[in-house]
Amino acid sequence: MEITGKITGIKYKLFLTDELKQFDECKFDINKVPTACIINDGKYSFAISKWVSPKRTRSYPYERVYNTLTTSKKITVIPIVKDEGAAGDRDFLQWDTVSLMSLLDVYVILAYYNKAEKAENKITNQQFENKYVLSKIKEIEQYHSSALHWNINELKTNFHNILNKVVLSYGKIEKKTKVPLHGLKGLQNFQDKIGSDVSLFMQFSRDKASKAQSREFVTTQPKENLSTLSKAKITITNYLGGNYFFTVDEIIVSKEKLFLVEGKHSVNSLLPSKGDIKDGLLKMILFCNLIETKVDEKDMESRPILELTSTKLKGQINSNSTEKEISDFISNNAFNEGQKQIIKKLFEETKSNNFTVNIKNESLDRL
Repeated sequence: MEITGKITGIKYKLFLTDELKQFDECKFDINKVPTACIINDGKYSFAISKWVSPKRTRSYPYERVYNTLTTSKKITVIPIVKDEGAAGDRDFLQWDTVSLMSLLDVYVILAYYNKAEKAENKITNQQFENKYVLSKIKEIEQYHSSALHWNINELKTNFHNILNKVVLSYGKIEKKTKVPLHGLKGLQNFQDKIGSDVSLFMQFSRDKASKAQSREFVTTQPKENLSTLSKAKITITNYLGGNYFFTVDEIIVSKEKLFLVEGKHSVNSLLPSKGDIKDGLLKMILFCNLIETKVDEKDMESRPILELTSTKLKGQINSNSTEKEISDFISNNAFNEGQKQIIKKLFEETKSNNFTVNIKNESLDRL
């Protein structure tokens, strides 16, 4: 089953963001600050998030970006390449990551690691070159065009420069730690295939993302516990020229309606972690703004659903439940104050953005 849709703009209200700590630019170190924070120099103020890998399925970077989206000017720092050693993974930046950040009006700093520690036959505790990150922040301070313009310009004018820094830096790390890394051939192929043409980067990334999507399509993730596990592929296009290749945890087709279900599951807690929930909410931002949705070329009205399941829960509710039903559910499960606030804000977010949240025991059929 092939699902496609378009996004022409983003409209979404956030309620579950965290309050971000503030740091002065003169004391700022990207390696020491939280995963999302505010940096200011008295005149300018930005929300900054950071990724630990260019691969979007590692360590929930969407949660970090989500926490910055209420701020007017947003930056995210992404390593262009992360090599964990020849015995580990090597991940490359993908076009669709940059395109998605552009869609969310987030400025991307293409960064690189210049320090690491040895951990058996791999390297760990990789650290960004902080001076370089600060130099790009200062550039953005003086930059008055859109995040989209910045991101495309960085790919066109700075991509090869930063990739050369990656090659030199990992060479030094390999020499210092004596841990064999992946060979230079892969980096050179990456550089050669992309050339100076962003469209080649787009195609290179889409080929890789499409293959990853196909692999995920037959894989059940441990934090997903849905009634059918009927994964389906969805490809989203937008006016920026970006294609986003996703898998949907579950789809339900009912007459002319398509329900897109993103699932988060917890075994040991009443609710999935706040990070898991926010990771799901970033998907909701996309799904809530879908238009011209098609299933195998047939027009469908899409309805997003975020489903939170747990082995510990008694019963179920959803964001359309009555106040009494919600109150009884909360009482029966003895949620603490923090969990009550998450449910309250989550339901406010659903009602403001027209999607549904189900919270239920894993064994129950949904309402």
